[in-house]
Amino acid sequence: QVQLVESGGGSVQPGGSLRLSCTTSTSGLTFYDMAWYRQAPGKERDLVASITSAGVPKYTGSVKGRFVISRDNNKNTVYLQMNILKPEDTARYYCNQLPQTLPWGQGTQVTVSS
Repeated sequence: QVQLVESGGGSVQPGGSLRLSCTTSTSGLTFYDMAWYRQAPGKERDLVASITSAGVPKYTGSVKGRFVISRDNNKNTVYLQMNILKPEDTARYYCNQLPQTLPWGQGTQVTVSS
């Protein structure tokens, strides 16, 4: 069964940056669109950014211009570079296919506060 492992979260001050990584246990996901999702306390899990198998990115409005999604198919890894972080970015971040079809991983916590 494919496993997704997210890492790179942490606590930062507003305006700071973090780089999240998502590693998969199989090279098969190379051919799929992938995405980052996030879930804040008491809220539903939402799509943040996605990237096609060919590397074309797409972002939701709230992160456009601040986040950059990328992928390295040779390493079976998807990245999310998060810049100019805001308190409202505080959430647990997950990666998965787009649309989500795989079991969710543990996610990685991002906390933005002063």
